[in-house]
This record gives sequence, C-alpha cells and structure tokens, in this order.
Amino acid sequence: MATNQFAQFNLKPEVIDSLTEIGFTKPTKVQQRLIPVILSGRDVAGQSQTGSGKTHTFLIPIFNKIDVSNHNVQVVITAPSRELATQIYDAAKLFASKFSLELRISNFVGGTDKQRSINALQKNNPQIVIGTPGRILDLYKSGDLSIYTAETMVIDEADMTLDMGFLDEVDQIASALPKDAQLLVFSATLPKKLEPFLRKYMNNPLIEEIPTETVIADTIENWLIASKSKTKNELIYQLLTRGGTYMTIVFANTKERAKEIASFLRGQGLKLAEIHGDIEPRERKRTINRVKKDEFQYIVATDLAARGLDINGVSEVINDDIPENHEFFIHRVGRTGRNGMKGLAITIYGPDEENKVEELEELGIKFIPKQMKNGQVVDQRDRRARTNRKATTQKLDGALVGMIVKKKKTVKPGYKNQIKTAIKRKKQMDARIEQRTNQRNARKANKAKHANDTY
Repeated sequence: MATNQFAQFNLKPEVIDSLTEIGFTKPTKVQQRLIPVILSGRDVAGQSQTGSGKTHTFLIPIFNKIDVSNHNVQVVITAPSRELATQIYDAAKLFASKFSLELRISNFVGGTDKQRSINALQKNNPQIVIGTPGRILDLYKSGDLSIYTAETMVIDEADMTLDMGFLDEVDQIASALPKDAQLLVFSATLPKKLEPFLRKYMNNPLIEEIPTETVIADTIENWLIASKSKTKNELIYQLLTRGGTYMTIVFANTKERAKEIASFLRGQGLKLAEIHGDIEPRERKRTINRVKKDEFQYIVATDLAARGLDINGVSEVINDDIPENHEFFIHRVGRTGRNGMKGLAITIYGPDEENKVEELEELGIKFIPKQMKNGQVVDQRDRRARTNRKATTQKLDGALVGMIVKKKKTVKPGYKNQIKTAIKRKKQMDARIEQRTNQRNARKANKAKHANDTY
C-alpha cells in the first residue's frame, strides 16, 4: 500500500486515518504550501482557486493541534452561507470521529431554531464552533457562547463574506478573541477592501497566492454551445438526456430562471433537486442531504449554492447563461473536476453574450465550440472563423466587392470562374494605370531637368 504523502507533515494518526478514508493521499498545491505554515502557528491569508482543497488546508492543522482534554472553545470557523458552514461541519465531524475521546463540534447557522442552539450550549460547550457570522455573534452577545478562549479563528470564503455584508459581524467576533489568536483567512480572491481587516487582526501574516496555470482546474473541459433558434430549456433537456453523465448541476443567474428551468424539466418527466433562495432553509438542507445520498441525478441551482454545495461525483455542470461576475462562473465550474477527477462544464450563450465569452477567454479559459445535432453533441467550427473571414473580405477593393455581389445575384453556377476572370482583369487594369502614371511622372521629371539645364 502506498504511503500517504500527508505523513510528511508529522500529523497525528487520527488525522491520517481521516484523510485515508476520504481518499486524500497527496496534498494539493495550497495544502503543500500552507499546512506547514499553519502548523507553526503563523497567521495566514491564503488565496487559491475553488476546488483546490482550502477547507482541508485549515481543518488538517486544526485537528492536529486540538487538545481533546480542553473543554473550552478552541476554534471558531465562520462561513458566509448555511450550506458552506454545513459542508465544513460535515468534514470536521469525520476528523472528530477518529479520536478516542469525544470532540464536540457545533454548527450554528441562521434560519434554524436559535433556542435549540442555546439549549445545546447549556448542556455542552463545543471545542470547535462552526457557523455563519450573524448566528455566532448573536449567541456570543447573548452570553450563551463563550468564544474568548479560542486560539484559532478561520474566515472561509472571505471575498464572499465581504460581498454579502458580513464583514462587520466577523470583525466583532475577531475582536472578542485573544489578541494572540491565530487568524486564518481563505478565499478565491483577496479584494483590497479586505486589507484593513487583515492589517487590524493579523500579526506578521503569510499572504500567499497559490499560482495556477489556469483559473479553472485543468481536469475540467469547457464546452461552449450557442443557443441559436432552439430555446434554452429544450437545449438543456437534450444535454441532460444524451447519456453518459453521473450527476449534473444546472446553474441559472436568478431564482426565477431556476424555477422556470426546473418546471420545464419536470414537465418532461425528469426527477430533479431544486436549490435556490425561494426554497426554505430546512427544505434546502433536506434536499442537499438527499442529493448526497444519490437520490437525484439532476440539480437546478442558483449561485447561492455555487460555493456552499460540496457533492462528490458531480460529473457535469451546465451554465444556463453567463453570470455578470466572473468569480461566480469560476465557482460554478469548480463544482466538477474536483480532487483530480475529470469534469465537464457546458456553457450556453446567446448572440448578445459574445463579449462575456471573450472576457472569460481573456482570463485564460479555453472553450471548445460544440453544437447539438440530432440529439448528439458534435464539434462546431470556431465562432471566430466567420469574423476573421469577414475581416478579410472587407480589405478588397470596394468596386471589386460590388462586382462580386452583383455577379452572385445575376450569374448562374459558373459565376465563380467569371469572378476569377473579373479579378484578373481588375489586376491587369490596375497594373496598366500604374504603368501609365509612372511614365507620365518620368516625362515630367525629364522636362524639369532640361529646363534647369537651359537656365
């Protein structure tokens, strides 16, 4: 049996057992770079693409350093969405299960029964607190949750935390912790608006951007399909039912559009999960649990779920449209092709989205043009070929272009030869005109020379 490469970090046997159980035997780039730094106790701000292993980059050192005999809160982890917090909580529970003594982990998120959380806190104090910033801060302010003993704080998906307006809550949580508490910030991007917060709470941090060859993992293939005359609903249905996929997530920009797609697909007889803002939190949680149990092959979701949905085995992602925010596109596509597995992302675009496609290409995303034909996905000529051909045509002489257009309208199938003849005649005429012009200029120059000699 091959040695687990995580052993290089001198981890506890319980941590290695957890990693082996989930099939993690080789650290990703971000894990290789940051795990030793975090284990040393240094503050870290890590920037890395989605699906690169950020969650386990902080969970591994946390469980390696956790003191099971200390019953106070040792770690606080914030996440900007219920789904993401639950994802971290589920991953943490697996690590905790490997320890012989009980490790208490609590997940506090908005949209759930607050009194139930308070009752649980009165019975047992968690050693690791995970949750959304608002709910954690609420429990702290009410005096039910004591976080002042925490030695480590993690802010996951910091850019999303900032975008959703939760930075003030996170600030208040951080201010309640000891001044020497280790702060770990993880994000797909590190916006400038986040810098004042980092300067306020971080002591000599390592601010690390893990470089990648592309903004999307190289295990993901990107197809680009023009919607053309077919409605997007019909195209999505054909893509989902063409066969050969295990699990597919269809992403839409709005919850209204997600509901429209889901309604159409159900009308075609497909069983699917629906995840967006109009689904109640409890129902959404139940749906996600059913998805994880492989009860659904198809999922229709908005970007609400793009970061908070961590499901193994997503073989394909379909973008119903291109989001305005490039980061949302990257996070959508990052739901597939995770942990070194191959994935496929299909992006459907309309005639008015050409600029958006070009912007994504400028980020280094390489699209493969495809089209739906007779129920099968086949190769399509690059959409730029037509543009390039038009540019070449426009360089021709205006009169000649007019001649070609006229010939196309009036001449029978042999017009191509006649056009070639016309082009040849035009060139000959241009050559004669140029020759006569040169001769005239030579005669004028000769006369001028003789006039100067006489003078």
